Amino acid sequence: MSVARSIDPDQIGFDPARLARIDEHFGRYVDDGRLAGWQAIVTRRGEVVHSATYGQRDREAGVPVEPDTLWRIYSMTKPITSVAAMMLWEEGRFELTDEISRWLPEFAEPRVYSKGSTLKPYTVPAVEPIRVWHLLTHTAGLTYGFMQTSVVDGLYRAAGYDLYPPSDVDLAGACTAFGRFPLLFQPGTAWGYSVATDVLGRLVEVVSGQSLDAFFADRILRPLGMTDTRWYVEDDEVGRLAALYAPDPRTGHALRYDQLGALAYRKPTLHSGGGGLICSAADYHRFTQMLVRGGELDGVRLLGPRTVRFMTRNHLPGGQDLGTLSTGGFAETTLDGIGFGLGFAVVDDPVPSRVPSSVGEYYWGGMASTAFWVDPAEEITALFFTQLLPSSTYPIRSQLRQLVYSALVD
Repeated sequence: MSVARSIDPDQIGFDPARLARIDEHFGRYVDDGRLAGWQAIVTRRGEVVHSATYGQRDREAGVPVEPDTLWRIYSMTKPITSVAAMMLWEEGRFELTDEISRWLPEFAEPRVYSKGSTLKPYTVPAVEPIRVWHLLTHTAGLTYGFMQTSVVDGLYRAAGYDLYPPSDVDLAGACTAFGRFPLLFQPGTAWGYSVATDVLGRLVEVVSGQSLDAFFADRILRPLGMTDTRWYVEDDEVGRLAALYAPDPRTGHALRYDQLGALAYRKPTLHSGGGGLICSAADYHRFTQMLVRGGELDGVRLLGPRTVRFMTRNHLPGGQDLGTLSTGGFAETTLDGIGFGLGFAVVDDPVPSRVPSSVGEYYWGGMASTAFWVDPAEEITALFFTQLLPSSTYPIRSQLRQLVYSALVD
């Protein structure tokens, strides 16, 4: 499936020559070796105003990025998991203030790190239980082992939970382990990027009675026509998957990273709601179109419009931003002026970031430098796909915003 331009950009407020700067700018990333290839889609009011590919999906094989190229989207899985949870919320299956231990007893008596080392941590009881909204907003006190900013994430790594969990652990087993680790902070008092969305995926499983992959397939992917979204790539589709790269520390040129990239060819034991999906640009385009249209696409409604608006408001305590509440060690997004909703970062004030956007815009990205945003005020969606680790290597996301918003002239 491909996404072709559906309207002349100047009919809907965009200057075509200015939109062409997207290709020129990111083309230089490929020409000088920083990226192997990329794909970009920009829409307004449901119309595609720009759709482009450039470079190679596998530089070593000499094959180009094509409209149906598959991409590891990593943390862009999180908004899909959040939508899944909120679909169950709309059915009255839980309240956002419910304690998650009602379904996940391993989190019944959380303790919070106070002081000490990974060999001898000292903890205190949590004064607030972990609630559903804490998982959706990353305020539960959980963390990631790969953050490498605290004693707590050191405990995750020591138990084998680094970038990926142990290969023989499923989602239920991982959550059992997460429940044994101390929290990084008291629930609801700070923001820490974490395995919270994996725990949320487990909550979806227990509440729905389906595995996460089955719930996604039955309730989201098939209804939206996201036929290219999957958890791994089978033999007949291997050639469509873009290769994974990381920058050479000496030259900055993209170097193939097969050690991690090869995991996409294996059926996973754990279906990670926080980072497990692979998909095409066309599929994620359909997901963002559902969001910008208030939860509905082509007659299929996943969420009510008021639910989408509620999810994409700042839910951080006291309306604070990530610059104030973040525990640090996170580089996927600008923090000042940015709040966090139920599964998405939310722009409260674009000025501190010095990057153009609209108040109320919401977004997220993936570890391999993929990104998307939805701007309800301007009715814009933008998507960018490439495969470069880590996402903080280059300012791709802020530059894409510069290029898109400077092309909007109505």
